[in-house]
Amino acid sequence: MRIDSAQFNPAGRAVLRASPMEPDPGPPPLLPAHCQVTGTILERTGMDGQPYAIRFHVRLPADWNRRFLMQGGGGSNGELGDALGGKAVGAPAVARGYAVLSQDSGHDNAVNSAPERGGPTSFGFDPQARADYGNQSLPLSVTAAKGLVTAFYGAVPKHSYFAGCSKGGQEGMMLAQRYPDLFDGILAVAPGMSLPKAAVAEAWDTQSFAMAAAKPLTPASLAASFSDSDLSLVAKTILNVCDGDDGVIDGMVGNYRACTRQKVEPALRQTVCADTKHPSCLASAQVDALVRVHDGVRNSRGEPLYASFPWDAGWSDRGWRVWKIGSADGRIPAINVMMGAPSLAMVFTTPPTLPTPGLAGALDYAMGFDFDRDAPKIFATGGAFTRSAWTDIGARSPDISAFTRRGGKMIVPHGVSDPVFSVNDTVDWWEEVDQRSKGQAAATVRVFPVPGMTHCSGGPATDRFDGLTALESWVEHGRAPDHLLGTSGPLTPWPGRQRPICAYPTVARYKGRGDIERADSFTCSAP
Repeated sequence: MRIDSAQFNPAGRAVLRASPMEPDPGPPPLLPAHCQVTGTILERTGMDGQPYAIRFHVRLPADWNRRFLMQGGGGSNGELGDALGGKAVGAPAVARGYAVLSQDSGHDNAVNSAPERGGPTSFGFDPQARADYGNQSLPLSVTAAKGLVTAFYGAVPKHSYFAGCSKGGQEGMMLAQRYPDLFDGILAVAPGMSLPKAAVAEAWDTQSFAMAAAKPLTPASLAASFSDSDLSLVAKTILNVCDGDDGVIDGMVGNYRACTRQKVEPALRQTVCADTKHPSCLASAQVDALVRVHDGVRNSRGEPLYASFPWDAGWSDRGWRVWKIGSADGRIPAINVMMGAPSLAMVFTTPPTLPTPGLAGALDYAMGFDFDRDAPKIFATGGAFTRSAWTDIGARSPDISAFTRRGGKMIVPHGVSDPVFSVNDTVDWWEEVDQRSKGQAAATVRVFPVPGMTHCSGGPATDRFDGLTALESWVEHGRAPDHLLGTSGPLTPWPGRQRPICAYPTVARYKGRGDIERADSFTCSAP
């Protein structure tokens, strides 16, 4: 291990990087006085000739609360991370007195991103870099960080927590399944536990939306396959048939599992008319595309290759459309193409392949992906790749018995309108855990579907909640949460609205009286 930097920071506001996916991040949080350390472990030269290492970032507050938190990564990783505390934790964990770790998972986007090698996903050509990205960097960085914590404070943490979303959620799942002794509590939001399968689904979605796009197909014509008014009509139609299933008309699909294709597809078909430019009309090809996306990716034998996606009001949200097809103004291409296709080609399949460089090459790869020929490559091995991408990166085992035996607890919130990792996959996983544990899954792990929420946050949803406090209460005081308190942000149709975000399988049902903007007007009950 090498320490690369160490500095003392007086109390003050954090410096945050802007993100087009989070247009309203709020003011930068206040941070306490703390020591900030970066370091490097396992420097090496990969079989692809590139230099690799695992870099880590730790913040050590002067007023320590005797807790340690690891912050998960995101996307293809390769970034050191801000070590503030992750998603869905309320105030940043470091501001709450936590010692916080973030890490780059074994490759550096500033070094391992040569365009001719495939850009930020070029690390997929090195077997060890892929394994580090998938899971092997986790115990190494945690061990290094906990060593720093012990040396700095002269004491070991009383409790250790993990918090992450997306790829960070996948890391939380990995920790519970393969490294159960490292953490007492895990907050895994929108977990990408089936990342390789979800990447296959991204190619399926791109091909589905291409059915409704003008030809020749380009990233711009893909984005134009649905206008914002088209998607608003889709959301309105879904709400018309599903909004009331939770006992109140409130612009939210509270009981999303009752919002079935049998309800929604006929209503969408009724919007099909000749004048597709009319705001109350969809084209038949658009409805076909939506149904294919909802039903989920399949091979030619009809076998599902990933989970289906539930109908929800968030299908009209900007974050949903940017993932699936790109922004309406064309400034942001579809993330399914821009990030999903190169990741599928270079990281999630064996042998890794290099698409033609550029966005057009990524789109060509997604459109040429064959679900009979290519999808099995996520399970393939060969040459220097002695483990498959699924073995390295997939984190969907229902066996968390070792984590349960040590008393570990998990909270897993997931947006019902998540466009890339389906909440149906997460719920199906929980059901498998429950079956394996003979009905005792809720004693260790609870899933909290968030109606309307897109990927990690956003959407017409009460997407602001403090999962970390709930996890602390469960781990340290034995108070298992039956709900999280969610609040909607200023960009939603109802700023300040509150709802109980209920533990699956319960849903928030209106009591029949009271202000529908208040959480206490709802109760978590069977659907």
